Amino acid sequence: MFSLLSKSRKFTGRIVALMSILWLAACQPVTLGGDSGPNINPSAAVPVALLVPGGSGNTSDNLLAKNLENAARLAIADLQGVKIDLRVYNTAGNAAQAASVATKAVDDGAKIIIGPLYAHAANAAGIAVAGRNVNVLAFSNNPEIAGGNVFVLGPTFQNTANRLVNYAKRQGRNNIMVVHARTPAGIAGRDAIFGAIAANGAIQAGVGSYEFSQDGIISAIPGIASTIRSSGAQAVFLTSDSAGALPLITQMLPENGVDRDVVKFIGLTRWDIPATTLALPGVQGGWFALPHPGMTAKFNARYSAAFGKPPHAISSLSYDGIAAIGALVKSGKSNALTTAALTQGSGFVGASGIFRLRPDGTNQRGLAIAQIQNKQAVIVDAAPRSFGGAGF
Repeated sequence: MFSLLSKSRKFTGRIVALMSILWLAACQPVTLGGDSGPNINPSAAVPVALLVPGGSGNTSDNLLAKNLENAARLAIADLQGVKIDLRVYNTAGNAAQAASVATKAVDDGAKIIIGPLYAHAANAAGIAVAGRNVNVLAFSNNPEIAGGNVFVLGPTFQNTANRLVNYAKRQGRNNIMVVHARTPAGIAGRDAIFGAIAANGAIQAGVGSYEFSQDGIISAIPGIASTIRSSGAQAVFLTSDSAGALPLITQMLPENGVDRDVVKFIGLTRWDIPATTLALPGVQGGWFALPHPGMTAKFNARYSAAFGKPPHAISSLSYDGIAAIGALVKSGKSNALTTAALTQGSGFVGASGIFRLRPDGTNQRGLAIAQIQNKQAVIVDAAPRSFGGAGF
């Protein structure tokens, strides 16, 4: 039996799997009416504020701050015919300082803010500048803070769930059961999958949950397996990741009579991070979603060549923010950074594929579908190149 949770971290504590460290509840966006955003002079350098979590004294925050700044500068170097005056501000990873430096950034002339990293800091920054007619492109993936002048750049549960449910239905896997932890992130993942099932006209075959502990998982699995077998589920959508319950669940469900030749396992998290996850016996044949592999590899290689080290997974979001701003400013319009412009339907091309910002402050990203075959992630449905393809 796995001894998985003796050194466990909460599902909300990992950045690399689904960036759920950026998720904090009990945040409220500020609702603004109309098309908010400042006028700019597209012929001059556009002042852009980058809010990073440096200055906290935490080594990982400082590393993330440097990665985010590096990626932003890499994106600026890629722009043609557009000048960006990037100004970097440290938030120390806390809400009060985020609000303070967001205000200072606008006082200094910033026309748009990229960042901060954590949801509570992003929420505070958005509130601080809501009355200043400035939009915030936060690195968070938490839709609870999205709306008004705050847009989230991080990959969301909703986007991933929708892509996977859409693909599963097209493959004849219409009856989908959801299995989740009784944690805030697990419940949020469950709700996102429920929404995707409804939006795609699939069938919710059932739901199973477990207390997030080793004993809780072990005691819950027999009942969950029984429900899967009796429900007629053709797929089981799992919210867990490899630092949490995924290895134990995918081992125990087959041990309790769930036939993986009949029931496809689907993951809400990245099953290729860490790479050792790909070797788990229970995930073989399973599906998960990931950003465009080719574009991601290209960005990683360019970043490594420029800065001597591979980028942190989150750094691509900083590149995306600059890429979106650059594309809009290049249009030559004075209203290039308003809400209407930011939410253009055609979207943008970023470090890891296409993405677009939605009027509700969330985002959509073009994701590929991978199947684990012989301990490798094999792309079975390519990431869309434009909005309106099969993935949307």
